[in-house]
Parts: sequence; C-alpha cells; structure tokens
Amino acid sequence: MERERIFMKKFHKKPSRFVERVCLHVTDMERSLQFYQDIVGFKILSQKDREVILTADGKTPLVILEEPDRVLPKEKRTTGLYHFALLLPSRTDLGSFLKHLLEKEYRLGAADHQVSEAIYIDDPDGNGIEIYRDRPADEWKWSNEEVKMTTDPLDGEGLLAEAGDWNGLPESTIMGHVHLHVKNLAETEAFYEKGLGFKVVTRYPGALFMSTNDYHHHFGLNVWNGEGAPAPKEDSAGLNWMTIVLEDEAARDEVVKNLQEMGASVEKNKEIVITADPSGNKIHLVV
Repeated sequence: MERERIFMKKFHKKPSRFVERVCLHVTDMERSLQFYQDIVGFKILSQKDREVILTADGKTPLVILEEPDRVLPKEKRTTGLYHFALLLPSRTDLGSFLKHLLEKEYRLGAADHQVSEAIYIDDPDGNGIEIYRDRPADEWKWSNEEVKMTTDPLDGEGLLAEAGDWNGLPESTIMGHVHLHVKNLAETEAFYEKGLGFKVVTRYPGALFMSTNDYHHHFGLNVWNGEGAPAPKEDSAGLNWMTIVLEDEAARDEVVKNLQEMGASVEKNKEIVITADPSGNKIHLVV
C-alpha cells in the first residue's frame, strides 16, 4: 500500500502537468447530489443555488456541479466527457468501493489495464466516472516510449478479499485523469502536445493517451463518437470545463504563447487562463 501511495503523489504534482478538477452540468441537482454523496462518497465543500463543490478531504475541490437555468439532457454522439477518473490511494480502497457498489446494487463495469485496476459507473445524467487504483509505476511495462495498457477482466474476488468498510472517498483521493470524446485525433494530438506540453504514451484504435512525467495517462482522447462529431450545446448536461495545473507562471506564459501561435482561443479571467481544445472542450489553465 505504501508503494502505491508514493507513486500516486509523483504524477500529480510539479513538475507534472495534470487535471485537478472538473465542472459538470447536471439536469437535477438534488438527484445528482444524492448520487455523488451516497454512491461515489463525496462530501459537500460549499453549496449555493445552482452550484455545489464536492471534495474528498474537506478542503480540495474535485468536482463542481452546476445546474444551468435551461439545462438540456446530455447529447449523444458529440464531443465532450467520456469519463473523469478518481484515483484512490490503494487496492484496499478500491475493493471497499466495489463491495459498496455491490451492496447498493449499482450497475458497474470493470477492467484490469495492467497499469491500473478500474471500476466504471455513470452518474444520473450519463456522465462517465472511473474509480481506479494504480499499480506501482515500477511495475508498468514500457517499450519504445509507450506504456503497455490492456483491457482485461478485473479480479473482483481478489479486490473483495482486501475490502474493508466503505466510509466514503478516502481523503487522499485525487483526480487521476480525464478521458474525452474529440472530433479528430491528429489535430487533438497537436493541441495537447505542441500547445499544452503532453506527449503520447499509448495509441489504441480510435484513441490516444497522453501524459507528462511518464504517467500512464493524464488524458485519454478518442473519436468513438465518430470522426467530426459536433460539440454539444452550451447548456447540455456533461462537461462544462476542467482545470490543468501548470508548474508556474513562466510555464503558463509559454503555453499561452504556443496556443496563440496555433490559433487557439485564449482568454484571461482574473487568475485563470481559459482556452478550448479543437473539439470545444473548455480548459482552465492554473498554476
């Protein structure tokens, strides 16, 4: 367990660049809050009329829920969120979460990716969520600067054998990665590599995975909703924006320069720089 915790911290702090939180549009705040508290195990950090900030440790925002005035149901076959992924500190924690879902009789999917073990669920609006634990990074297999990831059956019995009682998300839970639907892989790769500084670490049919500091992936990017898929409507349920944490102001200035040279939109709003990838997925650049 201690080795898992050590590697967990390595890839989500400087000098890595990583996703820190996501903001989602939902159609029914009361229903969503019940799900995110009772099923996922979040705590409420703050709440106002149409916005709730969720946390695992009582101080760090991980997921922000917003209910727009004229919110629309989540649209199919568009760009946007495939899933956001919450990284748990240990295999015991993942086993406890699996036991909790089975007791709740909540529908789930599962996979062993060699680098990690993962459980998949959807929120009431159809937003995908991955809950996972990483294997220690010295067990990952690399070849020609690509990490080997598979989709194998999950050892559910082994996880349950390690399970304890589920008391909500562990305090050290973090946002591990985000996986997005995009409209074109080539232009997406250029944006995240040349603009934001991520590099490809694995390619699958119709998808690529990118990271910094040799993580297995901070981003998954796929065209499984179709090449040229349109962006969803502004107020539909789904991803509103996500944050990428950069090392410092100098790093952010360099990213802004790269994005502007590529012709990407860049807007400064107080202490946040806002941009969007070629598929319209909105990104807040923070330090």
